[in-house]
Amino acid sequence: MANLNIKVTKINESKLSGLDWNNLPFGKNFSDHMFVADYINGEWTNLQIIPYQNISISPANAALHYGQSIFEGVKAYRLANGDAAIFRLEDNFKRFNRSAERLMMPKIPAEVFVEGTKQLVALDQDWIPNKENHSLYIRPFMFALDEVIGVKPSDSYKFMVLLSPTGPYYPKPMRIYVEEQYVRAVPGGVGYTKVAGNYASSLYAAKVAKDKGFDQVLWMDAIEHKYVQEMGTMNAFFIIGNKAITPGLEDGTILEGVTRNSVIQILKEMGLTVEERNLSIDEILEAYKSGELKEAFGTGTAATISRIQELVYEDFSMTFDCDKWEVSPEVTKRIDDIRYGRVDDRYNWLVTV
Repeated sequence: MANLNIKVTKINESKLSGLDWNNLPFGKNFSDHMFVADYINGEWTNLQIIPYQNISISPANAALHYGQSIFEGVKAYRLANGDAAIFRLEDNFKRFNRSAERLMMPKIPAEVFVEGTKQLVALDQDWIPNKENHSLYIRPFMFALDEVIGVKPSDSYKFMVLLSPTGPYYPKPMRIYVEEQYVRAVPGGVGYTKVAGNYASSLYAAKVAKDKGFDQVLWMDAIEHKYVQEMGTMNAFFIIGNKAITPGLEDGTILEGVTRNSVIQILKEMGLTVEERNLSIDEILEAYKSGELKEAFGTGTAATISRIQELVYEDFSMTFDCDKWEVSPEVTKRIDDIRYGRVDDRYNWLVTV
């Protein structure tokens, strides 16, 4: 990988001096450079790191008309010793290619995805905030390039990586509305992928919920509207008794979150029983009413671990005193200690740059 030939063109003057480190909203600021690669004639070529800039595409671009566009979310952290490291980059690479396969897009070689990202982060590592609950968000994405209006897989594609310093995605505990009318994904569909269209189709329901004062929706299954799935940009976890329960992945409607997987490993390390299975909203209600529902939270790369202070189903409000929780704060601490290099990386989750 280290011998990958990536042409580097550096920016003349960095934008870093104009960055307000005390105001880093998610996805609003971008670093000096970006990584780009083209898939042409059956091979990945034109590997470059260039100054961050606009790109030019045809009005007939296939991605604009037929939605062949996928992405990933990764984060880099400033370690306690001053080094920079990327969290679970290989896992995001694998998931990226699962999305590509489902969308009839070419898989990207590990050396292009991983080494391209590492070299970009190394070049712009001064953009990594040296602050608790802050990180450098990494956005790899790929989209169709053909200039043809026709329903078929494109023959050419562009892969890019952007970097964005960011603070907390949800700075305070969330209010979540259980969505019963609209659905996110169906069995046999693309719910398990990070396809751009998945997020476009979620916007209306999220807007309706926000107009009611909620932060996000908790999606239900598309068939019975009975089993909970995931929340906006997050997987869902519920601490019921001494068990941690999260919806399973079997029917392909839920994204296999990298943070989800990390949380599962930490929960098991803490001695909790973890169940990945169908979880009905009725079971959640019953557990709440009996006092067995101790905590509810979401997990995701952008959101990390976000606590739920209120969960509303129909007209019934389930409220929680997040300040008294024990499980999710401990999970957050243990994952953050690894991410920021305060303890040994016992799972080999960090990729140093």
